[in-house]
This record gives sequence, C-alpha cells and structure tokens, in this order.
Amino acid sequence: MTILFICGSAQPGKDGVGDYTRRLCGMLTTMGHQTRILALCDNHSSLYINEIQEIEGNKIVVYRIPVSSSTKQRFIWSQNILNDFQPDWISLQFVPYSFNPKGLPFWLPSFLKKLKGNHKWQIMFHELWIGMDSGATFKSKCIGLLQKKIVLNILKNNKNSIINTQTDLYQSKIQALGYNAQILPLFSNIIKSVESNSRTATDEFELRFCVFGGIHYGAPVAKFIDELKQVLSSSKEKRKLNFIFIGNCGVAIEEWKKVFLDNQINFEITGFVTDSKISMLLSSCQYGISTTPYILNQKSGSLAAMFDHQLPVLCVARNWTVKGFNQERFLNLVNYQNIESINEFINRKFIASNENNLEFVAIKFLKGLK
Repeated sequence: MTILFICGSAQPGKDGVGDYTRRLCGMLTTMGHQTRILALCDNHSSLYINEIQEIEGNKIVVYRIPVSSSTKQRFIWSQNILNDFQPDWISLQFVPYSFNPKGLPFWLPSFLKKLKGNHKWQIMFHELWIGMDSGATFKSKCIGLLQKKIVLNILKNNKNSIINTQTDLYQSKIQALGYNAQILPLFSNIIKSVESNSRTATDEFELRFCVFGGIHYGAPVAKFIDELKQVLSSSKEKRKLNFIFIGNCGVAIEEWKKVFLDNQINFEITGFVTDSKISMLLSSCQYGISTTPYILNQKSGSLAAMFDHQLPVLCVARNWTVKGFNQERFLNLVNYQNIESINEFINRKFIASNENNLEFVAIKFLKGLK
C-alpha cells in the first residue's frame, strides 16, 4: 500500500507525534509498504522543504510546510503532494495544538475535505479536547467545546474513515459522538540499544526508580516518599533509594528535588541525553514512575518506553477524573494511593506483553485498514 501520514511538525526529537509517525513509517517500509510524511504546520521550518529523514535504516520522504504559511498556499502544496504520490490511504495524526498554537484549527475540517484523490482516510486521535475532567476550569471547558466541534466536523466530513485512538477514555468519548474507534496502542519512541536488550537491573543494595520526560504538576510527592520509606524500613532487605530523572522534566521537578533533599534521598538529573543513553538508563532501573494522571497513561510515550524496557511502573499523579468514566486496571501500571498500593507495586513482577511493541502496533494498524 501507499500511505501518506499527515501530522503537525516533523523535526526529529522536537515533536512526539512526529517522532511516532516517523518510526511507524519506518516499520511499515520494512514490511514493504510505501510511506511519506506531510507536516502541515511545521514549527521548525521557515521554508517549504522536501527532505529525507532516516529511521532505523529506512529513508522516509518528508514534506514540511511552515506553520506561517497561508491556508491557500498550504492547500496548493498538499494537493500537489497527493497528485504526485497518489496514496491509497491518508493517515491523519490528530492533535489540536499541532495545527494551531491555541488548539483551535477551525480551518482543518474543510481543508481535509477539499483534498482530491482516490485515497481512503484513517484518523488517529492522539488527543481530543481539553476540559473533560471534573475539575476543569470554565475557560478550559469553553475551549474544549470548540475543539469538540472541530473533531466532530472532521468525523462528519470523513464518514467512512477508520478511526483509532490510544486511550479507553478517548474511545468512550468518540463513541458518545456516534462513531466507533478502535484502540491502537502507543509504542515507544526510544529505540532500544543492543546493550540494554541483554541487561536486567538487579541490585542487592539499591532500589533504582526512573522518571522519564515531562513531570506533571500536582503529584503527592511528599506523601509518596514518606510511605515508600515506611515500606522499605519494614522490609527485611535494607536497600537505599535512588531516583533518576531522564530528559527534559520541566519545572515540576523542583518539588521532587525539595522532597528528596529534605529526606536525604539520592537522585540524579540527566537532562537531555541520546536515545541510546536513555535506553541504557531505563535498563539500569528496577521500577518506573509515571506522573501522568492514571486514566491518561495510555497516551504517554514515556510510559510506553518504560514498558518496552520491561519496567513495572507506579503512577504517582494528581487526581484527575472524568464524570461517568471508570478506567479498568492496567497490566503493568499500579495507581499509587496509599501504603498498600506501594506494597502491591514493590512485590509485582513485569508481565510480558506485545501491546507497546512497534511491530505489533504496525501490524494492528495495517489490519485496521479495510
């Protein structure tokens, strides 16, 4: 098949959805399909360019349209790309903020509808709209209503499209709009190093936890560390704690640092490091920590990376709930609530699963294209 992927930006390492799309294209190319990427609103390109990007030995043709382009010019370039490539499928990788800095790409539904060709549509909703949680502000709810209208217009304009998303929550929201969406799990954007494939972290004297990527605000850090120390003090195995913060963790790391310093807990902050270094660091740990609210963890690329390195993960996050939605328990993710949940987590072994494996996801993606 020939498949054109549409996303917002395609600068390697600067856009999570762009990195996801590139890696998926690479696997599909390995499987014998022809793929290209069209970045409609590229934040890292000042000119319209056509370039080759390499991923895991595969060369992917990538078209990058600057975010500053007019809608008219953007459409001319996009239609020319379709005329040249003539894809069997167009896969839209949707995030509202990828196509408009305020998350309100009102132009997008009609833009997509006007594209001419013999293609079919597949839409991957990485995000839907903000303001769906119970504690959302009035402003978030208002913006969310507008984003919801945009999503609905995209679906109405492409009634026969294949619809995917990665979270149970988003699947239920799409169903409430009257459409059926199938779950397509996220895979890790971090390529496992050869060395990490043969390593499993074991240490009789140290428990190593990793926190990878952006840290969400509002996690009950002090309570968690206090109860984790209680669990370890009552254990027969006296092991020290060590936390490793990998990548760009953001401003919320300051609260974690303060709690660790107050409790004399060892920690290290790597800052930006290469994918191979990330893979080695993940393999050096026994456990992972996610600060993403529990019911949103299926959309976390950092969590997928930890799972890919066979780490059981504890969710230490603010309470984030959606009225009328109850999340089923995850296979390798425990939701921290109290000492009991820490005990459950510490005694848990990783359960092997292909769900976040790139090849598995690519095969599932292809099976969905009817």
